[in-house]
Amino acid sequence: MKNKTTTVILAFFLGGIGIHRFYLGNIFLGILYLVFSWTLIPSLIALIDFIVFLITSETTFNKKYNALYLTKQQVRKESISEELEKLNSLREKGIITNEEFEVGKKQLIN
Repeated sequence: MKNKTTTVILAFFLGGIGIHRFYLGNIFLGILYLVFSWTLIPSLIALIDFIVFLITSETTFNKKYNALYLTKQQVRKESISEELEKLNSLREKGIITNEEFEVGKKQLIN
C-alpha cells in the first residue's frame, strides 16, 4: 500500500530523479524524470508534484494509488461477513454450539 507522506517526502527530496514516480508504480514517468534529470525540468515538475500530493486528501490519494489494495480489503471484509452468517446459520439450526460459534468467529476476525 502506498503512503501519501512517503510520496510527499520522496517528491521533495528525490523528485528530480523521479523516485516518487517509481514508488507510485509510474515506471515510465520515473524513467522520463531520470533521463531528463540533467535539464532540471523534472525538478520543477517534482516541485509541482510535491505541492499537489501535499494538498491532495488521503481519500483521493488512496482512490488513485491504492484502489487495488482497498478493493482486496473490501472483498476480504465481505467474505468474512458471509462466513459469519454461515456460522450463525449453523448455530441457529443447532448443528454447532454457541462455544463453537464463538471459536469460529474469533478465528475469522483474527
